[in-house]
Order: sequence, then C-alpha cells, then structure tokens
Amino acid sequence: MFNAADLPETIPIFPLPGALLLPRARLPLHIFEPRYLAMLDDTLKTPHRLIGMVQPREVPGSEERKLHSIGCAGRVTAFSETEDGRYMITLNGISRFRILKEQAGFTPYLKADVSWDGFAPDLGAGEDDGAFDRETFMPLLSRFFASRGLSTDWESLQEAEDELLINSLSMLCPFPPEDKQALLEAPSLPTRRETLVTLIEFALRSGTDEEKMQ
Repeated sequence: MFNAADLPETIPIFPLPGALLLPRARLPLHIFEPRYLAMLDDTLKTPHRLIGMVQPREVPGSEERKLHSIGCAGRVTAFSETEDGRYMITLNGISRFRILKEQAGFTPYLKADVSWDGFAPDLGAGEDDGAFDRETFMPLLSRFFASRGLSTDWESLQEAEDELLINSLSMLCPFPPEDKQALLEAPSLPTRRETLVTLIEFALRSGTDEEKMQ
C-alpha cells in the first residue's frame, strides 16, 4: 500500500475523455497510440508505476482543450501485449491529485508536477456510507439501466460493499465527461453517492421529456 512519502512530485498524464478512475478501483485500458506506448514503457521503469488519469475540458468558443486540475493516479498492476504491439493494462486507483504545472516538450506525452495535498483519505482503507438506502437506490438504478439498454449482474451489485458499488457505477455509467469529473471531485463516498443519484434522476427525467416531445 502507498503512503504519502511514496508519491512522486511528477507523473505522466493520460487525458482520456469519459475514462474515470477512483481510489481503490480498477480501470482497464487499451494502449495503442505511439506516445502512450512510450508513456507505458517509461512508467514500467519507475518504482511507483503511476499514471495520472485526467479529464480534458473544452474551452468555450475555442477548439482548444485543456485539462481539469484534479485527476486520479493509478498504478499499473497488470499488462499484456498483443501480437501487433498494443497493450491491455489495468490501473489500480491510488490517490487523487491536483495539477500544479504541466511539463511539455521533454517526452512525446504530457507530464505534470502534482500535489497530493487534501487527498489523504484516498490512501486509507475503504469508505462506508451509513446513509446509503439500497432499497430505494436499486430500483432507481434498474430503471436507468433499462432506459439505456444496459445489462449487469444484479446479484453481484446487491452483494457489493458500498464503496465498490458506488465507485464502480460512477466509473461505468455513461455520463458526460463533466459529470464524471463531478463524481471524481466528490469529497466523500456519501457525497459521491448523492451526486450519482442526482445524475441518474436527471438522466431519467431527460429521457422522459424527450419521449414526450416525440
């Protein structure tokens, strides 16, 4: 397990819209662009093997994209190479971070100086959510999955611990990048759960409104 002293001041950054990583969660990724293959090769040579996942954000009135200031770093815990040189990797979420300064020009991929201050709970044990009402939440989730044509193992969801359930749904549900960012920045598990419920309810209301218009 990582502690604060193990966390480096500079990490490689992987900006991927809609790909959310949370502490103590796992994110599978398919790496194939040459710059990110170079990033993976360099990362595997480090003792920490950390990659920072960050959501790009659009700048109004411009085609330019910048990065959100808060992301989550994951440790490469598994990787396999395909015959054509691509990689399938798994990141295990370690801690959120704040970007202090982007470093460009030294590598084909982006690196950044980061601060881990304010995210100490990410390095601890899993969170609980004592106010989580599953009897109300699960039917709501079922309606949302049905509205999006999604399927899942409902028995496994029912048995999952609070953090695993809430974080997995936050990562997997098809929300826009800005909503994913809101889930990432939630300061606690109960706050993330409240945000998740709000997003699901909004999506269901929006779907109903669209049906009425048609």
